[in-house]
Amino acid sequence: MNIRFDIEYHTVYGEDLFLNVLAGDSSHTPYAMHTHDGIIWSVELQVEKPIDYYYTVTWQGREKRSEWVFCPHSFDPKEVADPSLPVVQRDAWMDAPEDFRVAGTLIPVFSLRSRRSFGVGDFGDLRMMVDWVATTGQRLLQILPINDTTSSHTWGDSYPYSCISVFALHPQYVELGALPALKKAADRQRFEKLRPELNGLPQIDYERVNAAKLEYLHLIYEQEGKKILATKAFKEFFAEAKEWLVPYAQYCTLRDTYGTGDFSQWPEEYRQWNPSLSSQKEEEARFWYFVQFVLSQQLSAVHAYARTRGVLLKGDIPIGVARYGCDVWQEPRYFNLNGQAGAPPDDFAEDGQNWGFPTYNWDEMLRDGCQWWERRFRNMARYFDAYRIDHVLGFFRIWEIPVPVKSGLLGQFSPALALTRDEIHRWGISEETLKRTVAPIIKEELQSTDFLFLRDHRNPEVFHPRISAQKTNAFNQLSEQEKQAFNALYEDYFYHRNNQYWYEEAMQKLPKLVKATRMLCCAEDLGMVPACVQWVMDELNILSLELESMPKEPWTRFGHVERNPRRSVATISSHDTPTLRMWWDENYERTQDYYNSILGMDGTAPHPLPGSLARHIIQRHLNCPSMLCVIALQDWLAIDEHLRLKDANAERINIPADPHHYWRYRMHLNIEDLKHDKQFTEGIREMIVRGNRV
Repeated sequence: MNIRFDIEYHTVYGEDLFLNVLAGDSSHTPYAMHTHDGIIWSVELQVEKPIDYYYTVTWQGREKRSEWVFCPHSFDPKEVADPSLPVVQRDAWMDAPEDFRVAGTLIPVFSLRSRRSFGVGDFGDLRMMVDWVATTGQRLLQILPINDTTSSHTWGDSYPYSCISVFALHPQYVELGALPALKKAADRQRFEKLRPELNGLPQIDYERVNAAKLEYLHLIYEQEGKKILATKAFKEFFAEAKEWLVPYAQYCTLRDTYGTGDFSQWPEEYRQWNPSLSSQKEEEARFWYFVQFVLSQQLSAVHAYARTRGVLLKGDIPIGVARYGCDVWQEPRYFNLNGQAGAPPDDFAEDGQNWGFPTYNWDEMLRDGCQWWERRFRNMARYFDAYRIDHVLGFFRIWEIPVPVKSGLLGQFSPALALTRDEIHRWGISEETLKRTVAPIIKEELQSTDFLFLRDHRNPEVFHPRISAQKTNAFNQLSEQEKQAFNALYEDYFYHRNNQYWYEEAMQKLPKLVKATRMLCCAEDLGMVPACVQWVMDELNILSLELESMPKEPWTRFGHVERNPRRSVATISSHDTPTLRMWWDENYERTQDYYNSILGMDGTAPHPLPGSLARHIIQRHLNCPSMLCVIALQDWLAIDEHLRLKDANAERINIPADPHHYWRYRMHLNIEDLKHDKQFTEGIREMIVRGNRV
């Protein structure tokens, strides 16, 4: 009799369930279970006689502690009323273990360095980094986005969050040494001479590295391409990926033909993708099929290898896409090209941020059940066990800036419940004040931001209060009564009015996406966070991001790691923030307060940050309740004054206030050196054991 066994178990992280059938001699036979949503696990067995069975949970192939083996059940097929009907044995549920806590490292792939890499970190280096992470007792390796960002073939493409395809991998990450050798001796010698030159640079030379790697890939394609594209493995890859791969390959071919990724500058017949383009420039497009196949094979191999080492890979899903990238070219209906995504003013940028990405046309995305997003998440699951949603607030509302405008101060939340004239008057703002302080309908770049109200981008008859309006001359010129009225309106609009509306917006999108894969969902929930964000994250079991230097409570200066929620990721710095050493020296008064009030130290805070104190700060994070504690490599290195860079400022990955920042940081040590430094490695392992994160 064919029986399906079901059990409800909410996946914690990288776990697998097995049903174990007991034999008379107390031995057992394990049967792997499967899940589509990370909640209901199933396995079908042929059962002809009564059996006893129990469930076990493994993590990355490693058996969990004995208390995580769940007590036996029994099943007798004779008790089935109608054997002709499908039989489901539904065992109720199992609790996830409460003490699941792991540590990990954050490092962009491009920042990795080994003796054999080619001027930029690659998937071969990622494999070596997995080894180092495993050796230290860590169980997670987190990276930044690895999607292709090549729009202009200049250093401006170094921004990893401006992908031209949310599916395609960046060619710069190919491990050249894993490809067949070049047959021409002159070519081999030329590249072997160039490799140490580029690899010896303190930072990435993005343009030279990518030009060299693409040239190498072209030579390998000419030499091996036909043979590789004829393999069964390629044909299977193509069948799964062709929905995005064909347009991407055409986009890359046209980009290189016309010298720009800005498709608005291409001949009119190519300005929007259509299926008929597939037959044009087919030979050139095949090269890009080959490149993506090679990249996918290499990254899949790293992922499989990481699982054997008990290390989970955590990827990053950017909130935006390049305005003139392949995604917009292929499916423009999903994007609002009249808007630019960004962020309101914060500690990073007093004028807010303008990322330049188009905003999403969520009505269109919801019409087909967010299929674009679901495909994107499932594609990520090929390579990762967990992921970080960049700027999760964008699923609630995005900070949208009109296309002609550069300043983030003239943005507004979209969607949002704008204010009518009558509502503004009821708050105590006169019609005369409204007319005097509202911005005009924006059709071109404004020379001033001195306004209290902005017209809604889609309906100019309703209004939004301008962010940080209290710093304007327009506000200072109000009467005291109207200042109080505006402040009350402002507080209600930004922190109360839209909460239920934004909750409903997010719940139309996120549940389907979170359940689309078994990956653990983490979110970057920093910034101007409305209360509804926590409601959604708690409901969907999404892990929050906790930085001690950026507390969620606006009335506190520092967070308290010992109070972190269990379902969270504790960290000290990210790619957008200064490293621990940089932060320590940025503001002496703030550091002194942290030294005395949070660390409980007496006297004057030492500068620069001593390695022993860096170790103490990291240990506090490892000891905290958060399920995950992820430390940037630069912060790990801070504990060793001999290993770390002398110039802490050279460790910065990104400056968010600079939209033209060159992303080129590379670790100054080779991964091989890290692996062989037993004192450093054992020191980290001891810290992780002390934090009970093994």
